[in-house]
Amino acid sequence: MGETTVTKPEGLKAALPDPVAADPGRGPLRRLRTPRRPRFWFEIVLIAVSYWTYSLVRNAVPEQKAEALHNADWIWRAEHHLGIAVEESVNQAVNSVHWLIVGMNYYYATLHFIVTLGVLVWLYRRHPGRYAATRLVLFATTAVALVGYYLYPLAPPRLMNGGAFIDTVMVHQTWGSMASGDLKHMSNQYAAMPSMHIGWSVWCGLTIFALASVPWVRVLGLLYPALTLVVIVATANHFWLDAVGGVLCLAFGFTVARLWYGRQPYALPRLARERRRGGSRSSTAVRPRGVRSGRP
Repeated sequence: MGETTVTKPEGLKAALPDPVAADPGRGPLRRLRTPRRPRFWFEIVLIAVSYWTYSLVRNAVPEQKAEALHNADWIWRAEHHLGIAVEESVNQAVNSVHWLIVGMNYYYATLHFIVTLGVLVWLYRRHPGRYAATRLVLFATTAVALVGYYLYPLAPPRLMNGGAFIDTVMVHQTWGSMASGDLKHMSNQYAAMPSMHIGWSVWCGLTIFALASVPWVRVLGLLYPALTLVVIVATANHFWLDAVGGVLCLAFGFTVARLWYGRQPYALPRLARERRRGGSRSSTAVRPRGVRSGRP
């Protein structure tokens, strides 16, 4: 009888290719595009550095006052032509109700940051698989807004020449804007287009509406950007068209996330693949319904 060759388990194991290395779809780019559980410390640093960079760049844009005022006049004329130039009436009407306008001043100054950070924390804790993609939408929206500030300086209505707009922060001596009073030197006053109050609030509203499970919370999500729109107009910080610019920037942000991840952020799995620990993966990503695992 001929000799029988027995392959030892060790040799068989060595001969088999690494399934991860053999899969051409699992390269560095694929790994970057795969939703993974975010690291808390990394997110804190990333958000802090990103906002610092955003503020630095925004405030470094030249305050081209003459051009900004000229653009404001053009926007105001365009809105009259479109029949939507009611900001002045809204500003004066709300300013006549002291408690209401003071509340709006503080709303403008605080909720813009509080709600946005709150939604990010909620995503991190409850929807880790969608967190990175949804955060990318916010970051891309803000990045393209910086381009708008540089290319199209725009004075807010309260700084227009010869207008009847009321700077509600100055009149009521409330801390409601980084661009008024003693804080005006800390922020570029001529960066009103696009409105990131609208860009960020619509991002918050859509995220809450798409992912929240409680009906009344979803309704609040939709009401938040609507109320923000009223506030930015009533306080004479923005025109209606500034809000349109903010929505367009947000659309760009969603497009970037869709191209990077292959689907919209809200359609990604709720949970995420755990990161490697000691060379092994602690758990796998939760697949969407209808996607087979490939196992019997």
